[in-house]
Amino acid sequence: MSNSVVDAHHHLWDLSRRPQDWLTSPEMKILYRDFSPADYDATAAEAGVDRSVLVQVLADADETREFLATAAGSTTIAAVVGWADLTRPDLPEELAALAASPGGETLRGIRHLVQAEPDPAWLSRDDVRAGLRHVASAGLIYDLLVAPHQLPAAIETVRALPDLGFVLDHLAKPAIAAGELRSWEALLRQLAAEPNVTAKLSGLITEADRERWDAESLRPYVEVAVDAFGPDRLMFGSDWPVCLLAGSLPRWTDTVRTLLAGLSEAERHAVFSGTAERVYRLSTT
Repeated sequence: MSNSVVDAHHHLWDLSRRPQDWLTSPEMKILYRDFSPADYDATAAEAGVDRSVLVQVLADADETREFLATAAGSTTIAAVVGWADLTRPDLPEELAALAASPGGETLRGIRHLVQAEPDPAWLSRDDVRAGLRHVASAGLIYDLLVAPHQLPAAIETVRALPDLGFVLDHLAKPAIAAGELRSWEALLRQLAAEPNVTAKLSGLITEADRERWDAESLRPYVEVAVDAFGPDRLMFGSDWPVCLLAGSLPRWTDTVRTLLAGLSEAERHAVFSGTAERVYRLSTT
């Protein structure tokens, strides 16, 4: 069985091309620089990653077009999760235009920064769900970026749209540093009960105590995810370079290996590559 590692979630940005206003606060200083495909390839190789999924950062269709073109010229980036305005009336045409643009064959999904929406029921809006139906019709999946308080709307939406595949990013960002587990777990298990949802083991170290986290502090959350989704519906993701706020990509990869050591070889293969290959339709050759 292959030891291939697919990183199902990372980002890139070039500050000279597109400002990143969310990085201007003092605590984000380490991230306030360019992160290029070459930067990613170097750290990914160190962690044993050979393929990746590049995920949108901004609500900006031009960024998505640039990411698609980047993927077309990359030997590592195998798929792109981009952005499109779900509420625009001509969304089908926009999705078709993205697919027809340079590198458009790597477009596999759409994501919106739902976590930043002030309305906790944003996903339940009629115009948003109409857009999600168009995403499904285009043969794409939808990455769910939500906080725990938005999980009820996510659960309702997933149930309302059984024909659309959803991927939960960062396990809905549980409050690990605060030790919050029970309420998050109850909602996560409800979401995981829906067969059209998979999830990423990603983004956890930045929700933990960024200075003191270790594998054992994350274990309860990972064990809940493994039990709720099963390895065949979980995939590894680095959230690089955001993960640098708390640790390197190689350290996170090693941590996940430690946390999954009790699984079988086939189950670990699913998390580290098989699930992402299936969900994002990546080549296995």
